[in-house]
This record gives sequence, C-alpha cells and structure tokens, in this order.
Amino acid sequence: MELSQYLSMFIDESKEHLQAMNENLLSLESSPQDISIVHNIFRSAHTLKGMSATMGFEDIASLTHEMENVLDLVRNNKLAMNPFIFDCIFKSLDSLESMVEDIIQGGTGKADVTQIVAALRSIVTGDYNTPQVTATAVAKEPAKGIEVDEYQFSILQQSIDSGFLVFYVEVSVRENCVLKAARAYMVFDTLERMGEIVKATPSVQEIEQEKFDRSFSLYFISKVDQATLEKEILNVSEIETAVIITVDTESLAEMSRPRTEVEAATQEIAAAVAAVTAASVAPDAVTKAEPAAVSKPAAGGGAPVANRTIRVDIERLDALMNLFSELLIDRARLEQLASEVKRNDLTETVEHMSRVSSDLQNIVLKLRMVPVDSVFNRFPRMIRDLAKSLDKKVDLVITGAETELDRTVIDEIGDPLVHLLRNSVDHGVESIANRLAAGKSEHGTIQLRAFHSGNHVFIEIEDDGAGINRDRILKTAIKNGLVTLEQSSKLTDKEVYNLLFESGFSTAEKISDISGRGVGLDVVKTKIQMLGGHVQVDSKLGFGSKFSVQLPLTLSIISAMLVRLGSEKYAIPLSSIVETSAIQNSQVRNIHGNKMVDYRNSVIPLVSLSKLFDVPDFNEEQEEETEIVVVRKGDKQVALLVDEFIGQQEIVLKTLGKYLSGLFAISGATILGDGQVALIIDPNALIK
Repeated sequence: MELSQYLSMFIDESKEHLQAMNENLLSLESSPQDISIVHNIFRSAHTLKGMSATMGFEDIASLTHEMENVLDLVRNNKLAMNPFIFDCIFKSLDSLESMVEDIIQGGTGKADVTQIVAALRSIVTGDYNTPQVTATAVAKEPAKGIEVDEYQFSILQQSIDSGFLVFYVEVSVRENCVLKAARAYMVFDTLERMGEIVKATPSVQEIEQEKFDRSFSLYFISKVDQATLEKEILNVSEIETAVIITVDTESLAEMSRPRTEVEAATQEIAAAVAAVTAASVAPDAVTKAEPAAVSKPAAGGGAPVANRTIRVDIERLDALMNLFSELLIDRARLEQLASEVKRNDLTETVEHMSRVSSDLQNIVLKLRMVPVDSVFNRFPRMIRDLAKSLDKKVDLVITGAETELDRTVIDEIGDPLVHLLRNSVDHGVESIANRLAAGKSEHGTIQLRAFHSGNHVFIEIEDDGAGINRDRILKTAIKNGLVTLEQSSKLTDKEVYNLLFESGFSTAEKISDISGRGVGLDVVKTKIQMLGGHVQVDSKLGFGSKFSVQLPLTLSIISAMLVRLGSEKYAIPLSSIVETSAIQNSQVRNIHGNKMVDYRNSVIPLVSLSKLFDVPDFNEEQEEETEIVVVRKGDKQVALLVDEFIGQQEIVLKTLGKYLSGLFAISGATILGDGQVALIIDPNALIK
C-alpha cells in the first residue's frame, strides 16, 4: 500500500503537533522549572519524528531527533532552560513549520538545517556559550561580507594583487518599491558596465524572482573609484541606500571566510537573545524568563482524551453545501406550489419535508463551523517574537477561543487580525520606559476576545497602551485633503478614529517594518467588508484602544425578510432588522432637505428604496400609508420605505459575479421558489 494516501493525515497531524509544541514552549517560558510541560513537548516531538521517518521526510526526522536529545536532558534535570535554549528550540519549530509547508505546496520537505542542528548538538555537549558580551557584540556589529567558495576567493585575491579595486556593496530599495527585481536588474546592469560582479547574495535567480526583502549584497571588481560607484548606483530609481566598502587582502579573508556550523547558528541565535539577556547566563544556571505572551493554559498534563471525530475533506463539505442550497430553492418552490394546489396530503408532506430540511440545514451549517481557536492559536507565538524584537513586555490574553465561525470566514479573517495585533504591539503598547513614566506596569496587555451576539460574531482587540491622538489624526487628515478645517471641528471622536481606515492614512512618524498606526488599515476594512462584516475603533488617549470586528456567522444561507417594490422583490437580512411598521405620509418630516421620521422618541433618516434602485412602477409619495423596515448598524438606525412585506424566508446567498461587482447597497442575490431572482440589500452600505 502506497504511503502517499496517508500524506493528508500526516500534514494535519504534523500541524497539530507543531502548534502544541509552540503553545507548550510558551507556557514553559513562563514556568521554566515545570518539567511536566517538557514531557508534553518531548511527546509531540517524538511522535512527529516517528511519523516523518515513516513517510520518508528525513530532514524533519533528523531535526526532531536533535530536539529530543535536548529535551531529554531537560526533563531528566541534567540541563536547565535558558533564553538561548528557548530561542534555539523556537527556531527549530520555525524550520519544521517551513518544511511541512513545503510538503503542503507539493515539495519534498527538504531544507538546509545544518546550522540549527549544529546549535542543538552544541547544547547537548555543553560547547555553546551565551555570555552577554558575545551576544551584544554580535547584535551591535553584524558581520559584513558574503561567504565565497575557494574559486571566487582566489579571483578576488588575484584582482587585489593586480591593482584592481574590490568592493563589498549592500544595496537597499525603497520600502514602497513595486518592482524590486527590475530595480535590482538595473543596478546589476549599471555595475556590469563598470566592472565585474563575482558573487551576489541572494543569488541572481532569487533576485529575479523577487525572493528578497529590500536589500541585496555583492562583491564587485572595478577600476572605478568608490564615489563614482556610489553615485551611479543611487542614480537608479527607487534605490534608497548603497553601502560600499573597499576590501583589502586582510578584510577579504575576514569577511568571506566560511563560518563553522556551530559558530554560524550560535551567533544567529545569540543576536536574538541579546535583546532580552540582562546578565551572563551559564549553561547550568536556572533562568526564569519573563513571559512575553500569555495565552490560555495547557489543558493539564495528562494524556489527551480520544476524539470521536473524523477528518473530512473541505471540498466535500463545499459540495454538500452547494447541494443543500439547491434543495432549499426546490423546497421554497414546493411550498409555493402546495399553497396554490391546496391539497391536504401534499401540504402535509411539504410541511414535513420543510421540518426535516430545517434540521438538516442546522447540521450542515454546524459541520462548517470551526472554532476561532484555529486562528487564535498562532498569535501568542507571534506576539512573543514581536515583543522581543521591540524590547517590550506584552501579555496576550485570549478569551472566547471556542466561539465558532463559518469555515469560509475563518479562512479569510486571519490576515486582518494579524495586522491589527501587530499594530497594537508596535504602536499601541508603549515602550517599558514610557509605561513606567506614565505610572503603568511595564507589562502591556492586549485582550483578544471573541463572542456571539445574535447572528454575528464579534472579535475585539483591546490594548492598554497610549491610545489614539485625535489631534494628530485630524492634522494628518487635513494635510492629506480627507477633511477640511471647517469639517474637522464638527467630527465626533468615532468619526475621527474612522479616518484611520482611509486608504494610505498613517500618523506614524517613522515607518516600521512591523506596522504603522493606520498603514494598511484600509485593507483590513476592505477585507472585513468583503466578508459581510464591519470594523470600528474606539480609544481613550493614554489608556488604550479597542478595535471591534463584527462578522456574520455564515456566508452561504441566511434568514431574510422578503419585500416588494412594485413588481420587484428584494431581501433584507434579518440580522440587520430592528422591526417593521407602517407610517402615514403625514408623519414624514423634511429636515435640511432630508426625509426623517419619528421613531420611539427619536428621529431617524428615511431612505426611499424605490428612488435608490430606480424602481419604475412604485412611488411611495403617491401612497397615503407606507411600510417601513427599521435597520441597524451599530448604534445607528435607518428606516427603509417598501411597498409590501412578503414574509420571512431562509435564502441561499449567491454572488453576482465579476461582471456585476461594486453595485451600491447590494450584497448578492437569491433564487426564490417561483424561479425569480431577488437582490439582497446590504443595510450597512445605507448607514453612514
């Protein structure tokens, strides 16, 4: 029997074990002396090693074997955890995740793990060192140069001996550069007209495929002087910096010498440790690491309870949902025919089928529901790494991770939440010094909450940081032409904060590689609106900010109120409706040219759907009495004028396709029982 049929099972279980190791390692970082957590990590690593060896993924098996050796020493009290070992194991998990991801993409799961394996072995033998002096030196003075082979080294050496100039060049493109590969090619073309490029890092092929961040480096041989070389490189558009170092025989030997595997891995990890290491740490010393992130505690140290579950391919669930959608349309058609034929036996059969299909609908929808924990569980590790890189102390507190959402929404919500969380860590939570100066704890706290409310799920990200400066937002908005000086004085706090979601809006004084307050928030808003939800922000200067995301439970089947406008039918989602009513035309007021109506001790706007959608055979102004539907978005309400209520119905949401994209206040369409198409109104678009 071929092993390939077990690949899907291997991928799913590998991801589960890697996630479990990440979570347990974070818990261990908070309690380094809790050996029971080490046992849990060891079991996951051992299982992963066995699975990968069986499947033939030797690189994964060898790396997990080296991790086992380190963990075995720790669980037998022969080795104490310290920041170096933590970072080394975290880097091992990153490598394992990359290899599993390569397998998912159809690759072989192979990777160069020699450096990290060498570092793990050095921990076992006790040969590694993590003194503060070494770590700080590495962090402050990164080794310049590119490792070259023997042939390339001889070319550079002979060039220096022959009187040529040899340069080490580091080139950075601008952060907003769109075509990085094209700019790199122009730099290479410029250099090749003045001399010869010996070695580039990343490789030329990787640069052509844009597999580099913002910078690349190379060795260059020429007769041109350094000033001319720098001028020519900076003449290329969108090049930000060009660092050029003239290389002599002595510096060439130092810059290009191959480092040993242990040295390379140790220096790389030591640089990361330097930011958080406050004193020398001997291998046998017990160090209690400050927790950078706190998530929900691991569910005990005992053996996990066997799950009564089976794995189902996502495509099969999608096919089931599509078939059930067709069944719903046919059910609506049968209900209409039964009401016309008026035969008792047919009516009873159709009613029974409706009850059964309703139960079936609930089961099908629940099959697609996934706990948001599947998205939330990757955030504690991310917050830990961000906090360390920014030299901050941040606790992430997660509540409501068991809240369920439709799989379609789950697949899309991850990236917007990542951006909002990175934004909170980078620009929400202050530095340790600023927090202490403000009389706060040096530990910042970010609350990540999820909860149900009606037919929606709310996800909130709240930090106890500096808050949002209203005046800075207005100043930037006026400067960018988003509002006038006169308009700015009339805006409420919420309206000011919502300016953050305008395209390209940013109040960041310097652009960070992590995030900028407002950079990309327009993309977050667009993504959430595509999912049928909306996002809003609230803040109190000096006390923190809260981003609240509202999402629909499901995107495929919704309850809606069908209404008629003349000969046309429309559907309004029940989740947005407050109530329905009838009003006399005499109750309608005109205030500053806008129609308003009295509603429960307040006055709310009145929207004419017939005028909005240009309905030809209905005009509510000719009627003495008109039906209204009061809809809500947050704390704002609007009354919609309709001709007639048809009734409540479960409808299947169908997209309008790319040819009808961007229609105002229309989120899709549905097929009714009589075969007619009814457009689905998006109330959120009607409420500003």
